[in-house]
Amino acid sequence: MRAIKDSVHDWVEVDGVAEALLDTSPVQRLRHVKQLSTVRLVYPSANHTRFEHSLGVYHLADRALEYLGVTGARADTVRAAALLHDVGHGPYGHQTEGIIQRHLGRHHDDVAHLLVDGEIGDVLRDHGLDPERVAATVAGDGKLGQLVAGELDVDRMDYLVRDAHHTGVPYGTIDYGRLLRALTFRGDDLVLAAGNVATAESLLVGRALMNATVYRHHVSRIAGAMLDRAGERFLATAAVDPEAFARMTDAELLGALREHDATADTARRVTDRDLYKRAVWAERGDVPDDVVDADYATVREFETGIAERAGVPERAVVVDNPGHPSMPESSVRVAVNTESRSAPGSRTQSAAGDVRPLAEQSPLVRGMQASQRVQWRFGVYAPAEHVPAVAAAAERVLGLADVGDPTE
Repeated sequence: MRAIKDSVHDWVEVDGVAEALLDTSPVQRLRHVKQLSTVRLVYPSANHTRFEHSLGVYHLADRALEYLGVTGARADTVRAAALLHDVGHGPYGHQTEGIIQRHLGRHHDDVAHLLVDGEIGDVLRDHGLDPERVAATVAGDGKLGQLVAGELDVDRMDYLVRDAHHTGVPYGTIDYGRLLRALTFRGDDLVLAAGNVATAESLLVGRALMNATVYRHHVSRIAGAMLDRAGERFLATAAVDPEAFARMTDAELLGALREHDATADTARRVTDRDLYKRAVWAERGDVPDDVVDADYATVREFETGIAERAGVPERAVVVDNPGHPSMPESSVRVAVNTESRSAPGSRTQSAAGDVRPLAEQSPLVRGMQASQRVQWRFGVYAPAEHVPAVAAAAERVLGLADVGDPTE
C-alpha cells in the first residue's frame, strides 16, 4: 500500500491494481497535463494536474464501493477505471478534444487503445482484470460504470471540489461525503436515496456556478479557441501524426507550436497572455438558430467570410460557438417518497417511493436550466487592432442583432 498526501482529500491510500498502475507512463503523463488548462490564465493558482484529479477520483470511487458493498474483481475494475479515466486526454485537456475527435474519431473516454495493449494492459491482466472491461467502465458502460462516468459520477464530485480549492472560489465546495453515502441502485440505475433532493440540488448549483465563474470564463474560452485553431494548423503544416499529437503534454504542445511559422504567434500569445479580444459576445436571443446549430466546418466558413468582409487575415478571426445551452446533470435520478391513501382519513408513506429525474422534482433546478440560457454567450474574437472591423463584419455575415460593446 502507498499513502499519498493530497491537497483535497488529505491522505489517499492506493494499493492493489491501482498502486501498480500509478507508475505506468500513461498515468505519469497526467502529471504534465493541467486539469484546468487555459483557466489558469484567469486563476493563477489553478495549476493542479489531471494526475492529482485521477487520484482523487480513485479515492472517491473506493469510498463509494465500500458504501455500496461492492467487492472483489468488480470493485477492482471500477478502481482501475477511476484511476485511468483521464489517460485519453490530449494536451490542454478539453481544449484539444475537438481536434482529436475530428482526426481520430474518439472521445477522451475512448481509452481501449491505451488499455488493451502495452504496459497498462499487462498490469491489468497481471491483477486478473480484463482491459476491455476496464475501458468500458471508463466510458460509463454497465451498472458500475455509472460511478465513473454518469450524472452522479465521482469524477464530477472530485473536480468540483478540487477546482474550487485551487481557484480559490467557494462555489464548488459540495458535500461529496453526503453524496457518496446517498448513492444506491434501483435496478441497474444509480440514484440518490430518498431524502436527498437538496443534496442533488447542491451538486447542480455548484456545477452551474463553476460554469459561470470558472469553466466558461471568457478569457479561458478565447485561449482555448485559439489553441484549437493553432492545433489544426499545426497538424496541417507539420509532419506530426495525430496519434503523436494526442499523446503530447501541455508543454510539449506549446513548444511545438512555437517552432512552426503557422502557429508561432498563437504560442507567443498564450505564453504571454496576449490573447485575442471579444469582438462579439452575444446572448442567445441575438444569434440565429442556424448559427447556433452550425458544425465545425461551417464555423470555419464563418471565420473566412468575416475575415474577407473585414479585410483582415483569416487567422485574425475566431468564432466560438458553444452550441445549445444544456445541463445534463439535471437528469440525476432521485428517490422520492410518495404518499398513498390506505383508508379514508388516513395516509401511509411508501418506503421505497418513486425515482424521478431531479428536474421534474426540483423547481430550483428548473430555474437553473433557465439561467443556463441567460448566461449563454456566442463569441467572435480578434486581435485588439481588428476588433471594430471584425465586429461589424460578424454582425452582417452571421445575421446577428446589434450586440453593442462586448466588454460592457
